[in-house]
Amino acid sequence: MQMTATQTLPAALATTEIELSIVIPCLNEAETIQTVVDKARRTMAERGIVGEILVADNGSTDGSQRLAEEAGATIVPVPQRGYGAALIGGINAAQGKYVIMGDADDSYDFTAIAPFVEKLREGCDLVMGTRMRGKIMPGAMPPLHRFLGNPVLTGIGNILFHTHISDYHCGLRAFNRASIQALGLRTSGMEFATEMVAKSALNHLRMAEIPITYYPDGRSRRPHLRTWRDGWRHLKFMLLLSPTWVFIQPGLLLTLIGVIGLFVTLATAAPVDGSLNRALSGQLLFSIAILIGAQIVIFGVLSRLYASKMGLLKTTPFWERLADRMSLDTGLILGTLVAALGIAGIIAALGSDNLSLLIVGLLVLVLGTKLVFLSFVVSLIRIKDYFG
Repeated sequence: MQMTATQTLPAALATTEIELSIVIPCLNEAETIQTVVDKARRTMAERGIVGEILVADNGSTDGSQRLAEEAGATIVPVPQRGYGAALIGGINAAQGKYVIMGDADDSYDFTAIAPFVEKLREGCDLVMGTRMRGKIMPGAMPPLHRFLGNPVLTGIGNILFHTHISDYHCGLRAFNRASIQALGLRTSGMEFATEMVAKSALNHLRMAEIPITYYPDGRSRRPHLRTWRDGWRHLKFMLLLSPTWVFIQPGLLLTLIGVIGLFVTLATAAPVDGSLNRALSGQLLFSIAILIGAQIVIFGVLSRLYASKMGLLKTTPFWERLADRMSLDTGLILGTLVAALGIAGIIAALGSDNLSLLIVGLLVLVLGTKLVFLSFVVSLIRIKDYFG
């Protein structure tokens, strides 16, 4: 039986309330798909769990679909390629209150899913399997992944999103379907795993971990995972979801250093003797630091507002108020006043040969100009908020 990602189960099956949907992404997994589906089906039967098994097929050409159906799964064709795309298609087609997702390569043991279901029944929104606190069988995980890639990316994720997860990229996890669907997950590649955890943390969902045993890949062919490419995609996505860490905090720090340094060099400036003395060099240096820091902060603000607009990050009252106060009208007025103050300083400096005043005037003019155009971009990002 096949169904698309938007279709529902037949009416005869829909009359039975399904508690659990097991979603398995699949792309040419003929060697292992029957084993995986059989384990999942037998476990649900033994545990008395009313459920379904969905194989989200990503365009297999090796007969995986037929083998999965013979083992008792329902096929959900997902034309868009990618690990995340397949899972999103399968999750959208699922009928269960809860969903367990796991790979089709038999590296995750579907006979050990009962603790995940129990945690969901206790009220958890996301239950992560953890290989790092469980058992990794010989040959199951390359040393580069086990001792460098996974610990580093997991550590960065814990810092950026204030989590305490030990294995950000474990592919066996369970969740409340409604809670996860409300997050609006959208990445199509391997970074989908990171998006799920990061957005769950940002939205304060209740999370837990279950130690698992990780087995060697049951296939004879090379895995779909590409170490460096997919590792970079995970890291890049985490950084994109963290504009405060990546842009705003470093930018504010650099701006503060520049402001303090500029005031110090202005207060200790020596008389100009026709050459570029040490004080003027410092003023130029710290003025540039202010401009660079301010530009980084601007990028951070725009990134945060755009991420909220696209549904990648949840909006907050603080960012709503800030965006309201950075409207086009306010930005034009305030930016023009600041720029005019800078121009006045430049004119005064040219009339008095005061190079320090000239530097400050140019700095203020540039900041005022930035403010004007920042308000234009903010208004463009929020254009639907204004005009519907």
